[in-house]
Amino acid sequence: MKETTDFYASASEDVAEGAVYTAMGGGDWADIAAEQAERGDETLVINMGPQHPSTHGVLRLMVEVDGETVTSIRPGIGFLHTGIEKNMEFRSWTQGTTFVTRMDYVAPIFNEVAYCLSVERLLGIEDKIPQRASDIRVLMMELCRIASHLVAVGTGGMEIGALTVMTIGFREREMILDFFEAVTGLRMNHAYVRPGGVANDLPETGIAQLRDVINWLEKHLPEYAAFCNENPIFKGRMCGIGYQDLSACFALGVTGPILRSTGYGWDLRKQQPYCGYETYDFDVITWDTSDAYGRFRVRLDEMWESLKIVKQCADRLEASTGEPVMVDDPKIAWPAQLAVGPDGQGNSHEHIKHIMGESMEALIHHFKLVTEGFRVPAGQAYVPIESPKGELGCHVVSDGGTRPFRSHMRDPGFNHLQSVPIQCEGGMLADVVVAIGSLDPVMGGVDR
Repeated sequence: MKETTDFYASASEDVAEGAVYTAMGGGDWADIAAEQAERGDETLVINMGPQHPSTHGVLRLMVEVDGETVTSIRPGIGFLHTGIEKNMEFRSWTQGTTFVTRMDYVAPIFNEVAYCLSVERLLGIEDKIPQRASDIRVLMMELCRIASHLVAVGTGGMEIGALTVMTIGFREREMILDFFEAVTGLRMNHAYVRPGGVANDLPETGIAQLRDVINWLEKHLPEYAAFCNENPIFKGRMCGIGYQDLSACFALGVTGPILRSTGYGWDLRKQQPYCGYETYDFDVITWDTSDAYGRFRVRLDEMWESLKIVKQCADRLEASTGEPVMVDDPKIAWPAQLAVGPDGQGNSHEHIKHIMGESMEALIHHFKLVTEGFRVPAGQAYVPIESPKGELGCHVVSDGGTRPFRSHMRDPGFNHLQSVPIQCEGGMLADVVVAIGSLDPVMGGVDR
């Protein structure tokens, strides 16, 4: 056989140290552990992922164990890197919304709001956003927070054998996604929040459908507490697992439910209000156990607080029907006065008639905004918001052009994965999955 040269292969002659075990033909863990014990080696190195079903996406965990005890663990990220932030440098400011929504794909609305608030700060129009647009933003964020927590609670329960929690979690999430689809046209990756407001108003049946969602959630959310709160098996797998105290959270920049599970009530909706959160009545939920169980209880109670805000939004939006949802500036409001046509797609006939047959100026503005985009004054801005996972911030830099010079998202999951060694080293291998699940990382946001 003719020898060929692989130009892409490494020239290194590194050889693995010790025995290498491969999970090819099944087998039992006890057999592997017994064989390793006979060898007399101190530790065993295991790769969890990036295809492992319990690593919440393409996350690689390099775990070193002594028997069943984790002696060292290191997360390896980057398998889902999409180049979103770099791509945004070649798109207009409005098109950037379509990119950021795909980062944390479980909570897309929050990515859009953080980005748009930063752009609006550079534009100097923060005080000009219509009240109805801010109310819709809050409504969508809080529904999205409930949907995100349902995924965290459901998948976390599934990983320890509580399959019913998973099935009912996705049942409630479907109701919320149906509402999102009615409003934005999509179940996820909406690109609904735009600089200056939102893309379109609620549909005619929006408030009625929202009331149905509220009634459904009020009826079914108590089931999670009934299944899990005092379940001895559930508590046995969660209590004392993934422990991380307040000082460790401060040292590693950990926020959100993980921080609040230490008893520290830090919530940007209260501490640094945005979108008018200071006008809503809700409480900051804390727990005092600093473990996976505490994070579960925080998320469970936060869903009720979010539902409380959603009810207030419904009342406000019902009273402000017909008011604008985009800033009154034809040089920024893109797409200008977007509305859904009778076929459920595209612009309304009134908008097309206006730009095509009534106003040359409106046509020019529309053409310029769609093809070139608006210009943002040179400068930089960073606006953080409270996402379901923690502090989500967007840092945008403008050179005065029609697209971002630089855009960077501070995703909480990226910071939280730093704390995996603190939570897992010294514990059991079986508890690694529980600890990772309690962090609720979404690799689309971590890798970007």
